[in-house]
Parts: sequence; C-alpha cells; structure tokens
Amino acid sequence: MAEERKYSIEQLNKFSVGLLVKMGLTEENAEIVTDSLIFADLRNVSSHGIVRLPTYTERIGTGIMNLQPEMKYIRQRGATALLDAENGLGQLAGHKAMKKAIELAKDFGIGMVAVRNSNHFGTASWFSMMALEDGMIGITMANASPAIAPFGTATPLLGTNPLSIAVPAHDKVPIVLDMAMSTVARGKIRLSALKNEQIPLDWGLDEGGNPTSDPNEALKGSLVPIGGVKGSALSLIVDLICGVMTDTGLTGTVKNITDMSGPSDTGHAFIAINIADFIDYGLFAANVDAVVDIIKNLKPKGGAIYMAGEIEHNITEQKKKDGIPLDAAVVELLNKTAEQYGAAKL
Repeated sequence: MAEERKYSIEQLNKFSVGLLVKMGLTEENAEIVTDSLIFADLRNVSSHGIVRLPTYTERIGTGIMNLQPEMKYIRQRGATALLDAENGLGQLAGHKAMKKAIELAKDFGIGMVAVRNSNHFGTASWFSMMALEDGMIGITMANASPAIAPFGTATPLLGTNPLSIAVPAHDKVPIVLDMAMSTVARGKIRLSALKNEQIPLDWGLDEGGNPTSDPNEALKGSLVPIGGVKGSALSLIVDLICGVMTDTGLTGTVKNITDMSGPSDTGHAFIAINIADFIDYGLFAANVDAVVDIIKNLKPKGGAIYMAGEIEHNITEQKKKDGIPLDAAVVELLNKTAEQYGAAKL
C-alpha cells in the first residue's frame, strides 16, 4: 500500500483554489469547484475529489473548455428551464441550475432545470443535497461517455450516468442515494489504475467482454451495469433525459473527461421538490425519522444497519476531525500539476 498523508479541508481548499485561479477562474468560481471536489473526498468518493484537478487543468490548458461562459437560460416556462452551459465547467453549471430549480420549486412546488453543452460535474449528491437546506427533495442526474454495453451487446455505448436523490429528515441523517448505473463509477477504476491496484472482477470487462482485475484493461473495455438489463435500461433513460432532451447529443456521443479532442457535450438534469406543497414539512421530516427507526429496529443479518448516505455522512464527520488522506501518487501528480502552472504545492 502506497504511503498516505492527511490534509485539512483548509489545506486542500487553498491548494485547489490557488491552482484554479492560476488557470483563469475567478476566485468565486474556483471556490465552487473546489467545494465540490473536497465534498467528494470527505464522503470517500475520492475518484471524484481533488485527484480530478490535473484532468480539469489539462482540459482548461488545451483550450477545449470555456472559462468565461455566460451560461444563459435559453428556455423557461413555469417550473422548468433549460440552461446552456456553453462548454463551461460542470460544477458551475450544476450549481447555477440547482439553485434555479430550488427557486422554481418555491414558486411552483417543483422545479426542474436541464443543462446542455456542459462538462463533467463531479459528484451528483453535491447538487441534490443543496435542496436539503431549503427543506426540499433534490434529484440530480447526468449522462457520461460510453462505458457500459447495452444489454445483449458487447460494445460500450451507455454512460455510467449517475443519479442522486437526497431526502431530508428531522433528527436523523438525510437519506442520500448517489449511484452510477455501473457497479462502480469509472473514476474508481481510473484511480485504481493510477495507484497500480487491482480491481474486483465484478467491476469491469476487458475488450473481449471477459471479467478482469486489471483496471487498465477495464478502461479499454466496458463496465458492468448494476442489475444487468435493469442497470442498462436505467442508464439509457438518464441519457435520453440529459442528452437527447437537452439536444446536447445522441446516446454515445459524450466525450470522456480524459479525451482532449474537443468539448465533452455533457447534459444534466436537476429537480427540486418543495415538500411543504404536499405535506407539512415538520410532519414529513418526523415521519422520515420514524421510517429510519423502523428499519434500524429490524433484525440485522449481521453487523450494523445503515441508511443510504449514512456511511458517507459518518466518514465525512470523521475526516473533518482527522483530515483527508491522499495517496502519495496522487499528491505527486497534484504537485507536478501545480508546478506546471506556477501554483503553490501541497
């Protein structure tokens, strides 16, 4: 196991913001992107955390991403809106879109904002959990580059296409679903490749469609969908909403985050549901707590019973105290990137 070092939120924030500002982002936008990355590291989704910075800076440095997009709403009616990200950073587009969805939900009970012409946006639950602060349910989804072969085929076409749903509670931890349509997000396999670690056989298939423990072979092949045909179908549905409905591109046209040949053409969708328009919010939150208690009091099969998002919540609280561990290989890569652009190292 490679050596790890722990960093405080403040250390990582200073490093990331400093690097992104050097790349040309405003400090405000650099803070938004950085918050998303640190959120991922805190919740142990390290594949979408600070390790993404070298790829983001490479995309910025090659000029294939727009650092000064206007991000205008090109359609808006009632509780819906369509935002053109104009090839800007996905975190910035998603942050703006979810805030808009929440505003719409305050007026109409529900708000939905779709985003076209965007890029990789990080961790889906970062956006869905924004709605919790306003007593709402948040839903986030996005399409991604080809990684999963449609059921019955051997050719990667569908994306991992994340879906996140965040539901508030009263005293309990919020219920937060955050899942890819593959058994794991491709970022985890990419991180395993960086760390020269093997992967479980149910994570990926090689180019011949055979299970592989080699992350590099899995990246050349395809990922395993959750639940077989069900995961394949769910991925397609997300792509139809985020890619086809936004007129960003047909299924299979999103470029991988590491593909520097041009814009990634990613689409997103953000939904906020104002609970108070359906039921008294206090009653709803109390009832969510009651449901959690019912489940927690069931006879366990072995070990503790956790709700969706609870483990990530607990890890976050622990890392806030102890620091965020980064693998030595990741730190080396980050410092090389900082040196390349004249930013301070970790």
